Amino acid sequence: MTRTINRLKLIFLGVFAVLSVGVLVWQVGWVMPMKKCEEAHKWWDHGQRVCAQPVLISDITGRTIQDKEAEAAARAAIGRPPAPVQNP
Repeated sequence: MTRTINRLKLIFLGVFAVLSVGVLVWQVGWVMPMKKCEEAHKWWDHGQRVCAQPVLISDITGRTIQDKEAEAAARAAIGRPPAPVQNP
């Protein structure tokens, strides 16, 4: 009986150790980089573990956003400073 209890104790300790290491790897490998990425107003991809910089459609197409409030909101959403004011 004592032998069985010792064996079960070692099995449970082994499972606990493996799960603890798994949680540590998850925190360091996925959760901490995700939080840093989201604090920087970027996009986090869980599958590839990539932090990507969002791009405004107006940057790609060259068309400007006509509504200044909407443009300011879009820039704030991706963490960019407001557009400089152009004097005619």
